[in-house]
Amino acid sequence: MGDKKKRTGSCYCINLRRANTAVTEYYDRVMASCGLTVSQFSLLNHLIKLRVCYVSELAVHVGLDRSTVVRGLKPLFEAGYIKDVSQPESRNRQLEATPSGLAVNDRAFSLWQKAQMGIEERIGAEGVKTLSKLLEALETI
Repeated sequence: MGDKKKRTGSCYCINLRRANTAVTEYYDRVMASCGLTVSQFSLLNHLIKLRVCYVSELAVHVGLDRSTVVRGLKPLFEAGYIKDVSQPESRNRQLEATPSGLAVNDRAFSLWQKAQMGIEERIGAEGVKTLSKLLEALETI
């Protein structure tokens, strides 16, 4: 994160996008050894918490557009981490994590925690609290 040339600008949107890219790349680097990106881990982890759910339910649960979730699930299907457990002829796919999905999620979770701690070390505990409040406020725009 710190090796990039500092850019200044007054556009909040662009600054947030730059920060998003930097943080996502950081998490992906930390989590690279498990083979999941932070986005894939998030979808898999939420699916595991829900146990079995429809794609639309997962999208609502994670607060993302359904088509974004479908794109994010594709590599998880290809890796065999999730499976479709829908009834035959069903128009809605019902998803469930596979045993290998549960195992990779366990490995990924500890790496995700490491990334979380790295962010906290970078901006401090108070910074994390402030960031969380600011992001909550921005989500309501």
